Amino acid sequence: MIYSKILGTGSYLPPQRVTNADWAKSVETTDAWIFERTGIKSRHFAPQDETAAGMAFKAAQAALAMAGKAAADIGMIIVATGTPDKIFPSTACIVQKKLQAPIGPAFDIQAACSGFIYALSIADQFIKSGQIQTALVIGSEMMSRLIDWSDRGTCVLFGDGAGAVLLGASDKPGIFSTKIVADGKLGDLLTVDNMQLGDHSQHLAHLTTTENLNSELNSLNPYVKMNGRQVFKNAVHRLEALAREVQNESQRRNEPIDWLVPHQANIRIIQAMADKLGLSMEKVICTVETHSNTSSASIPLALDTAIRAGKIKRGQNLLFEAFGGGLTWGSAFLKF
Repeated sequence: MIYSKILGTGSYLPPQRVTNADWAKSVETTDAWIFERTGIKSRHFAPQDETAAGMAFKAAQAALAMAGKAAADIGMIIVATGTPDKIFPSTACIVQKKLQAPIGPAFDIQAACSGFIYALSIADQFIKSGQIQTALVIGSEMMSRLIDWSDRGTCVLFGDGAGAVLLGASDKPGIFSTKIVADGKLGDLLTVDNMQLGDHSQHLAHLTTTENLNSELNSLNPYVKMNGRQVFKNAVHRLEALAREVQNESQRRNEPIDWLVPHQANIRIIQAMADKLGLSMEKVICTVETHSNTSSASIPLALDTAIRAGKIKRGQNLLFEAFGGGLTWGSAFLKF
């Protein structure tokens, strides 16, 4: 049987670190208020000249280096992102060019915070079917571009960053199973509107100068809008059911769960999931305090951080879980 196995991981965080105390200077909030509700102490913001593709490229380079592979070895590139550099070409194609990787499939997917698991599931199927030998799977997000800087309920939650894994075909167990789910009926609970010029053409018709046009376009910037209470309720409920499926899978295979590597959205959701799985927080990789919510980048970021810190070791079993806008959710159970 062919498995897909993680050969290497990499991550990138922009240099600017923004603390809760920094936020308190511009919005009505405090370090205690943020930390008690979210577990977040700080986050990283990218400079204006940074891009999702640029961050993805740096994370990819680190993953290739850990794996001892070159760009020429890449058979496929999938980038999970809700903040692409362009509508097209895809962020994955831009990364392919930056890496000078060979011709092959390269595309983006958008499943919000669940995007990395969605991308991992797709790459896993391609490798298991024998169509490719290696796949670069990346989550890269510029969430600072989507936050309403005056809304203390959402602006303090998010940060920027990228994480990558290089998967390769193996005859030894790697990814045991993946599960991805969506319920579009609940999509309005967590949204970012798309700025469509066509929708505003009549309104913009009177604008005759570049200055006026730029001012008007800036006022139409999309922001994260979230019903936090309902998102939390659904995240815990939906992920609990998924956790039971994964537990059954691990027991069927007689494989323990050594580490939970969850989406880093909120410490309370992470603690709830650990409790449902019967895991102590000592068995949970938690980087939300310093990374905040980096959406689809959060799992590969946390994974790479834990591997390089010596926590996660070869041969251990990992459970990934994520929940995000769509609403989407998913999990992956694998041996590192």
